[in-house]
Amino acid sequence: MAAECDVLVVGGGPAGSACAWQLRRGGLDVVVWDRRTFPREKLCAGWITPQVLAALALDPGEYGRGGRVIQAIRGFQLSRLGDAAARVRYDRIVSYGIRRCEFDHYLLQRSGARLRLGETLQRLERTGDGWIADGSLRARFLVGAGGHFCPVARRLGARLGQGEPIIAAQEVEFEMTAAQRSACGVDPDVPEIYFSRDLKGYAWAFRKGDYLNVGLGRQGTARLGEHVDGFLDFLTERGKLPLFPRDSLRGHPYLLYDQAPRPLTGEGALLIGDSAGLAYPRSGEGIRPAIESGLLAAETIIEAAGAYDGEALAAYERRMVARFGPRTTRPGITDMLPDWVVQPLAGRLFASSWFARRVVLDRWFFHAGEQALELRADTSPGVCATAFPSVDSTDAVA
Repeated sequence: MAAECDVLVVGGGPAGSACAWQLRRGGLDVVVWDRRTFPREKLCAGWITPQVLAALALDPGEYGRGGRVIQAIRGFQLSRLGDAAARVRYDRIVSYGIRRCEFDHYLLQRSGARLRLGETLQRLERTGDGWIADGSLRARFLVGAGGHFCPVARRLGARLGQGEPIIAAQEVEFEMTAAQRSACGVDPDVPEIYFSRDLKGYAWAFRKGDYLNVGLGRQGTARLGEHVDGFLDFLTERGKLPLFPRDSLRGHPYLLYDQAPRPLTGEGALLIGDSAGLAYPRSGEGIRPAIESGLLAAETIIEAAGAYDGEALAAYERRMVARFGPRTTRPGITDMLPDWVVQPLAGRLFASSWFARRVVLDRWFFHAGEQALELRADTSPGVCATAFPSVDSTDAVA
Protein backbone atom coordinates (compact mmCIF):
# COMPACT_ATOMS: atom_id res chain seq x y z
CA MET A 1 0.00 0.00 0.00
CA ALA A 2 1.39 3.40 -1.01
CA ALA A 3 2.35 5.94 1.62
CA GLU A 4 0.55 9.28 1.41
CA CYS A 5 1.31 12.99 1.67
CA ASP A 6 -0.34 16.28 0.79
CA VAL A 7 2.42 17.54 -1.51
CA LEU A 8 5.31 15.78 -3.21
CA VAL A 9 8.18 18.11 -4.08
CA VAL A 10 10.54 16.54 -6.63
CA GLY A 11 13.94 18.16 -6.12
CA GLY A 12 15.70 19.22 -2.94
CA GLY A 13 17.51 22.35 -4.14
CA PRO A 14 16.74 25.89 -2.93
CA ALA A 15 13.43 26.09 -4.85
CA GLY A 16 12.15 22.78 -3.52
CA SER A 17 13.38 23.38 0.02
CA ALA A 18 11.88 26.88 0.17
CA CYS A 19 8.55 25.59 -1.11
CA ALA A 20 8.55 22.65 1.32
CA TRP A 21 9.51 24.89 4.25
CA GLN A 22 6.64 27.26 3.57
CA LEU A 23 4.17 24.44 2.99
CA ARG A 24 5.15 22.89 6.31
CA ARG A 25 4.58 26.26 8.00
CA GLY A 26 1.12 26.12 6.48
CA GLY A 27 0.44 22.78 8.13
CA LEU A 28 0.75 20.52 5.07
CA ASP A 29 2.41 17.11 5.03
CA VAL A 30 5.28 17.33 2.52
CA VAL A 31 7.73 14.83 1.07
CA VAL A 32 10.84 15.99 -0.79
CA TRP A 33 12.18 13.41 -3.24
CA ASP A 34 15.64 13.78 -4.77
CA ARG A 35 17.82 11.34 -6.67
CA ARG A 36 20.87 12.61 -4.80
CA THR A 37 21.80 12.29 -1.16
CA PHE A 38 22.69 15.47 0.73
CA PRO A 39 25.05 17.16 1.16
CA ARG A 40 25.70 16.93 -2.55
CA GLU A 41 28.15 18.54 -4.93
CA LYS A 42 26.42 21.42 -6.71
CA LEU A 43 28.59 23.81 -8.66
CA CYS A 44 27.38 27.40 -8.67
CA ALA A 45 29.01 30.81 -8.38
CA GLY A 46 26.80 31.00 -5.32
CA TRP A 47 26.14 34.56 -4.33
CA ILE A 48 22.89 35.45 -2.60
CA THR A 49 21.52 38.89 -1.81
CA PRO A 50 20.17 40.15 1.52
CA GLN A 51 16.67 39.91 -0.05
CA VAL A 52 17.14 36.13 -0.29
CA LEU A 53 18.07 35.89 3.37
CA ALA A 54 15.07 38.05 4.31
CA ALA A 55 12.65 35.94 2.26
CA LEU A 56 13.92 32.81 3.98
CA ALA A 57 14.03 34.43 7.45
CA LEU A 58 17.66 33.32 7.51
CA ASP A 59 20.19 35.00 9.81
CA PRO A 60 23.69 35.03 8.24
CA GLY A 61 25.37 34.75 11.63
CA GLU A 62 23.32 31.72 12.58
CA TYR A 63 23.90 30.15 9.18
CA GLY A 64 27.67 30.62 9.47
CA ARG A 65 27.88 28.74 12.75
CA GLY A 66 29.29 25.27 12.37
CA GLY A 67 31.82 26.28 9.75
CA ARG A 68 29.49 26.96 6.82
CA VAL A 69 30.90 29.50 4.36
CA ILE A 70 29.05 32.81 4.10
CA GLN A 71 31.44 35.28 2.52
CA ALA A 72 30.46 38.93 2.84
CA ILE A 73 30.63 40.79 -0.49
CA ARG A 74 31.12 44.56 -0.50
CA GLY A 75 31.94 45.14 -4.13
CA PHE A 76 32.57 43.74 -7.60
CA GLN A 77 35.12 44.24 -10.32
CA LEU A 78 33.59 44.42 -13.80
CA SER A 79 34.99 44.56 -17.31
CA ARG A 80 34.64 43.19 -20.78
CA LEU A 81 37.32 40.51 -21.09
CA GLY A 82 40.63 42.16 -21.92
CA ASP A 83 39.41 45.75 -21.44
CA ALA A 84 39.83 48.20 -18.57
CA ALA A 85 37.90 47.30 -15.42
CA ALA A 86 35.63 49.19 -13.05
CA ARG A 87 36.08 48.33 -9.39
CA VAL A 88 32.93 49.17 -7.43
CA ARG A 89 32.82 49.13 -3.65
CA TYR A 90 29.83 49.73 -1.39
CA ASP A 91 29.68 50.93 2.20
CA ARG A 92 27.57 47.89 3.14
CA ILE A 93 27.29 44.19 2.45
CA VAL A 94 25.48 43.81 -0.88
CA SER A 95 25.65 40.05 -1.22
CA TYR A 96 26.98 36.88 0.38
CA GLY A 97 28.94 34.00 -1.07
CA ILE A 98 27.82 30.50 -0.15
CA ARG A 99 28.80 26.98 -1.13
CA ARG A 100 25.82 25.25 -2.64
CA CYS A 101 26.71 21.88 -1.09
CA GLU A 102 26.29 23.51 2.34
CA PHE A 103 23.47 25.91 1.54
CA ASP A 104 21.22 23.33 -0.11
CA HIS A 105 21.75 20.80 2.68
CA TYR A 106 20.97 23.41 5.35
CA LEU A 107 17.74 24.52 3.68
CA LEU A 108 16.61 20.95 3.08
CA GLN A 109 17.17 19.95 6.70
CA ARG A 110 15.44 23.11 7.91
CA SER A 111 12.40 22.56 5.69
CA GLY A 112 10.80 20.11 8.11
CA ALA A 113 9.64 17.91 5.24
CA ARG A 114 9.93 14.16 5.12
CA LEU A 115 12.86 13.26 2.91
CA ARG A 116 13.23 10.54 0.31
CA LEU A 117 16.78 10.85 -0.97
CA GLY A 118 19.12 8.82 -3.13
CA GLU A 119 16.34 7.39 -5.33
CA THR A 120 15.76 8.23 -8.98
CA LEU A 121 12.08 8.87 -9.69
CA GLN A 122 11.13 6.52 -12.51
CA ARG A 123 7.37 6.87 -12.95
CA LEU A 124 4.65 9.42 -12.24
CA GLU A 125 1.03 8.37 -12.62
CA ARG A 126 -1.89 10.75 -12.55
CA THR A 127 -4.91 9.52 -10.57
CA GLY A 128 -8.30 11.10 -10.21
CA ASP A 129 -7.33 13.14 -7.16
CA GLY A 130 -3.55 13.22 -7.18
CA TRP A 131 -0.34 11.50 -8.22
CA ILE A 132 1.42 8.21 -7.52
CA ALA A 133 5.22 8.21 -7.60
CA ASP A 134 6.89 4.90 -8.47
CA GLY A 135 3.87 3.06 -7.11
CA SER A 136 4.97 3.74 -3.55
CA LEU A 137 3.90 7.29 -2.67
CA ARG A 138 0.55 8.96 -3.23
CA ALA A 139 0.35 12.78 -3.19
CA ARG A 140 -2.56 15.17 -3.58
CA PHE A 141 -0.34 17.68 -5.38
CA LEU A 142 2.97 17.64 -7.26
CA VAL A 143 5.71 20.29 -7.39
CA GLY A 144 8.55 20.03 -9.90
CA ALA A 145 11.79 21.43 -8.49
CA GLY A 146 14.30 19.02 -9.99
CA GLY A 147 16.33 21.44 -12.08
CA HIS A 148 16.75 21.62 -15.84
CA PHE A 149 16.06 17.90 -16.39
CA CYS A 150 13.22 17.65 -13.86
CA PRO A 151 10.97 14.60 -14.48
CA VAL A 152 7.92 16.65 -13.52
CA ALA A 153 8.73 19.20 -16.25
CA ARG A 154 8.92 16.33 -18.72
CA ARG A 155 5.61 14.96 -17.45
CA LEU A 156 3.99 18.38 -18.01
CA GLY A 157 5.17 18.46 -21.61
CA ALA A 158 8.48 20.34 -21.48
CA ARG A 159 10.84 19.33 -24.30
CA LEU A 160 13.94 18.97 -22.17
CA GLY A 161 16.97 20.08 -24.17
CA GLN A 162 15.11 19.95 -27.50
CA GLY A 163 15.15 23.33 -29.17
CA GLU A 164 15.43 25.19 -25.90
CA PRO A 165 17.62 28.34 -25.90
CA ILE A 166 19.90 27.17 -23.10
CA ILE A 167 22.62 28.98 -21.26
CA ALA A 168 25.55 26.59 -20.89
CA ALA A 169 28.04 27.00 -18.05
CA GLN A 170 31.27 25.32 -17.02
CA GLU A 171 32.83 25.94 -13.64
CA VAL A 172 34.89 24.56 -10.81
CA GLU A 173 35.02 25.14 -7.07
CA PHE A 174 37.86 23.86 -4.95
CA GLU A 175 39.45 24.36 -1.57
CA MET A 176 42.80 26.06 -1.98
CA THR A 177 45.98 24.91 -0.32
CA ALA A 178 48.18 27.44 1.45
CA ALA A 179 50.28 27.77 -1.72
CA GLN A 180 47.19 28.26 -3.88
CA ARG A 181 45.81 30.90 -1.51
CA SER A 182 49.06 32.82 -1.82
CA ALA A 183 48.91 32.58 -5.61
CA CYS A 184 45.26 33.68 -5.84
CA GLY A 185 44.91 37.34 -6.81
CA VAL A 186 41.14 37.60 -6.20
CA ASP A 187 39.93 39.53 -3.14
CA PRO A 188 37.36 37.56 -1.10
CA ASP A 189 34.91 40.46 -0.75
CA VAL A 190 35.24 41.68 -4.36
CA PRO A 191 34.33 38.98 -6.92
CA GLU A 192 35.41 39.63 -10.49
CA ILE A 193 33.08 39.48 -13.51
CA TYR A 194 34.29 39.45 -17.11
CA PHE A 195 31.76 39.88 -19.91
CA SER A 196 32.59 38.04 -23.12
CA ARG A 197 33.93 40.05 -26.04
CA ASP A 198 30.81 39.20 -28.06
CA LEU A 199 28.53 39.98 -25.06
CA LYS A 200 26.88 36.56 -25.23
CA GLY A 201 27.86 35.62 -21.69
CA TYR A 202 30.22 36.32 -18.85
CA ALA A 203 32.84 34.66 -16.69
CA TRP A 204 33.68 35.06 -13.03
CA ALA A 205 36.32 34.51 -10.38
CA PHE A 206 34.93 34.36 -6.86
CA ARG A 207 36.87 33.61 -3.72
CA LYS A 208 34.88 32.36 -0.71
CA GLY A 209 37.26 32.12 2.19
CA ASP A 210 39.55 29.20 1.39
CA TYR A 211 37.47 28.21 -1.66
CA LEU A 212 37.73 29.52 -5.20
CA ASN A 213 34.95 29.32 -7.76
CA VAL A 214 35.77 30.05 -11.39
CA GLY A 215 33.45 29.61 -14.35
CA LEU A 216 31.89 30.89 -17.54
CA GLY A 217 28.36 30.83 -18.91
CA ARG A 218 27.11 31.84 -22.35
CA GLN A 219 24.31 31.36 -24.83
CA GLY A 220 24.43 27.89 -26.35
CA THR A 221 27.19 25.29 -26.35
CA ALA A 222 29.08 26.32 -29.49
CA ARG A 223 32.80 26.75 -28.71
CA LEU A 224 32.06 26.76 -24.98
CA GLY A 225 35.24 24.86 -24.11
CA GLU A 226 37.30 27.25 -26.20
CA HIS A 227 35.87 30.24 -24.37
CA VAL A 228 36.46 28.61 -20.98
CA ASP A 229 40.07 27.72 -21.79
CA GLY A 230 40.71 31.25 -23.01
CA PHE A 231 39.32 32.71 -19.81
CA LEU A 232 41.39 30.42 -17.58
CA ASP A 233 44.52 31.31 -19.56
CA PHE A 234 43.65 34.99 -19.14
CA LEU A 235 43.37 34.66 -15.35
CA THR A 236 46.54 32.59 -15.06
CA GLU A 237 48.61 35.07 -17.08
CA ARG A 238 47.51 37.89 -14.77
CA GLY A 239 48.28 36.05 -11.54
CA LYS A 240 44.63 35.67 -10.58
CA LEU A 241 44.33 31.91 -10.77
CA PRO A 242 46.45 29.29 -9.00
CA LEU A 243 47.17 26.04 -10.79
CA PHE A 244 44.44 23.40 -10.53
CA PRO A 245 43.41 20.33 -12.57
CA ARG A 246 41.26 21.68 -15.40
CA ASP A 247 39.60 18.32 -15.93
CA SER A 248 37.67 19.02 -12.71
CA LEU A 249 35.50 21.57 -14.54
CA ARG A 250 31.84 20.56 -14.75
CA GLY A 251 29.04 21.83 -16.95
CA HIS A 252 25.32 22.43 -16.55
CA PRO A 253 22.52 24.08 -18.61
CA TYR A 254 19.71 26.38 -17.54
CA LEU A 255 17.06 28.64 -19.08
CA LEU A 256 16.35 32.35 -18.80
CA TYR A 257 12.95 33.52 -17.60
CA ASP A 258 12.05 35.49 -20.73
CA GLN A 259 13.17 32.74 -23.11
CA ALA A 260 12.05 29.52 -21.42
CA PRO A 261 9.22 27.79 -23.33
CA ARG A 262 8.23 25.63 -20.36
CA PRO A 263 4.82 25.65 -18.71
CA LEU A 264 4.44 26.86 -15.13
CA THR A 265 1.45 24.68 -14.28
CA GLY A 266 -0.29 21.49 -15.29
CA GLU A 267 -3.09 19.31 -13.99
CA GLY A 268 -2.49 18.97 -10.25
CA ALA A 269 1.10 20.20 -10.55
CA LEU A 270 3.35 23.21 -11.01
CA LEU A 271 7.01 23.96 -11.72
CA ILE A 272 9.44 26.15 -9.78
CA GLY A 273 13.09 27.14 -10.07
CA ASP A 274 15.23 25.78 -12.89
CA SER A 275 12.63 23.15 -13.77
CA ALA A 276 10.52 26.05 -15.06
CA GLY A 277 13.49 28.03 -16.41
CA LEU A 278 13.47 31.13 -14.21
CA ALA A 279 17.00 32.58 -14.22
CA TYR A 280 17.18 36.36 -14.47
CA PRO A 281 17.67 37.39 -18.13
CA ARG A 282 20.54 39.86 -17.68
CA SER A 283 22.58 38.16 -14.97
CA GLY A 284 21.63 34.50 -15.38
CA GLU A 285 21.33 34.32 -11.58
CA GLY A 286 18.88 31.65 -10.54
CA ILE A 287 18.91 31.29 -6.74
CA ARG A 288 16.67 34.24 -5.90
CA PRO A 289 13.98 33.53 -8.54
CA ALA A 290 14.09 29.85 -7.59
CA ILE A 291 13.47 30.59 -3.92
CA GLU A 292 10.83 33.21 -4.61
CA SER A 293 9.01 30.93 -7.03
CA GLY A 294 9.00 28.24 -4.35
CA LEU A 295 7.46 30.63 -1.83
CA LEU A 296 4.86 31.88 -4.31
CA ALA A 297 4.01 28.30 -5.25
CA ALA A 298 3.57 27.41 -1.57
CA GLU A 299 1.31 30.43 -1.11
CA THR A 300 -0.83 29.27 -4.02
CA ILE A 301 -1.05 25.68 -2.75
CA ILE A 302 -1.95 26.77 0.77
CA GLU A 303 -4.65 29.12 -0.48
CA ALA A 304 -6.13 26.39 -2.70
CA ALA A 305 -6.89 24.37 0.47
CA GLY A 306 -7.01 21.11 -1.47
CA ALA A 307 -9.06 22.39 -4.44
CA TYR A 308 -6.31 22.24 -7.05
CA ASP A 309 -8.33 23.24 -10.09
CA GLY A 310 -7.24 25.37 -13.03
CA GLU A 311 -8.33 28.65 -11.48
CA ALA A 312 -6.44 27.97 -8.27
CA LEU A 313 -3.22 27.23 -10.19
CA ALA A 314 -3.70 30.24 -12.45
CA ALA A 315 -3.08 32.35 -9.34
CA TYR A 316 0.51 31.06 -9.35
CA GLU A 317 1.04 32.18 -12.94
CA ARG A 318 -0.41 35.62 -12.17
CA ARG A 319 1.84 35.97 -9.13
CA MET A 320 4.89 35.03 -11.19
CA VAL A 321 4.06 37.61 -13.86
CA ALA A 322 3.43 40.25 -11.21
CA ARG A 323 6.78 39.47 -9.61
CA PHE A 324 9.03 38.81 -12.61
CA GLY A 325 7.18 40.42 -15.51
CA PRO A 326 5.70 39.00 -18.72
CA ARG A 327 7.43 35.91 -20.02
CA THR A 328 8.36 37.33 -23.40
CA THR A 329 11.69 38.25 -24.95
CA ARG A 330 12.14 42.00 -25.08
CA PRO A 331 15.06 43.23 -27.21
CA GLY A 332 17.62 45.35 -25.45
CA ILE A 333 19.60 48.20 -26.89
CA THR A 334 22.43 45.89 -27.95
CA ASP A 335 19.97 43.84 -30.03
CA MET A 336 18.92 46.91 -32.00
CA LEU A 337 22.38 48.31 -32.78
CA PRO A 338 25.00 46.97 -35.22
CA ASP A 339 28.11 45.26 -33.82
CA TRP A 340 30.39 48.05 -35.01
CA VAL A 341 28.52 50.38 -32.65
CA VAL A 342 28.02 47.96 -29.75
CA GLN A 343 31.55 46.56 -29.48
CA PRO A 344 33.47 49.81 -28.85
CA LEU A 345 30.65 51.11 -26.65
CA ALA A 346 30.54 47.98 -24.46
CA GLY A 347 34.15 48.19 -23.39
CA ARG A 348 33.76 51.81 -22.27
CA LEU A 349 30.48 51.17 -20.48
CA PHE A 350 31.73 48.22 -18.44
CA ALA A 351 34.80 50.26 -17.46
CA SER A 352 32.56 53.06 -16.18
CA SER A 353 32.06 52.92 -12.42
CA TRP A 354 28.66 54.62 -12.76
CA PHE A 355 27.37 52.14 -15.35
CA ALA A 356 28.90 49.17 -13.51
CA ARG A 357 27.24 50.14 -10.25
CA ARG A 358 23.90 51.64 -11.28
CA VAL A 359 23.06 49.38 -14.21
CA VAL A 360 25.00 46.10 -14.09
CA LEU A 361 25.12 45.56 -10.33
CA ASP A 362 22.17 47.41 -8.80
CA ARG A 363 19.73 46.64 -11.62
CA TRP A 364 20.88 43.44 -13.36
CA PHE A 365 22.51 41.49 -10.54
CA PHE A 366 21.07 42.72 -7.23
CA HIS A 367 17.60 43.83 -8.41
CA ALA A 368 18.00 46.40 -5.68
CA GLY A 369 14.67 48.04 -6.43
CA GLU A 370 12.73 44.86 -5.69
CA GLN A 371 11.91 44.29 -2.05
CA ALA A 372 12.20 40.85 -0.52
CA LEU A 373 9.13 38.70 -0.08
CA GLU A 374 8.14 39.33 3.54
CA LEU A 375 6.84 36.30 5.38
CA ARG A 376 3.93 36.52 7.76
CA ALA A 377 3.78 34.65 11.01
CA ASP A 378 0.34 33.22 10.18
CA THR A 379 0.71 30.64 7.43
CA SER A 380 -2.28 28.48 8.23
CA PRO A 381 -4.21 27.08 5.25
CA GLY A 382 -6.23 29.74 3.48
CA VAL A 383 -3.97 32.60 4.61
CA CYS A 384 -1.35 34.19 2.36
CA ALA A 385 2.10 33.08 3.43
CA THR A 386 3.89 36.23 2.27
CA ALA A 387 3.25 39.93 2.28
CA PHE A 388 3.57 39.97 -1.49
CA PRO A 389 0.10 40.98 -2.75
CA SER A 390 -2.16 38.23 -3.99
CA VAL A 391 -3.45 38.63 -7.52
CA ASP A 392 -7.17 38.25 -8.13
CA SER A 393 -8.48 36.62 -11.29
CA THR A 394 -9.81 40.00 -12.40
CA ASP A 395 -6.40 41.65 -12.36
CA ALA A 396 -5.00 42.53 -15.76
CA VAL A 397 -1.77 40.92 -16.89
CA ALA A 398 0.49 43.14 -18.97
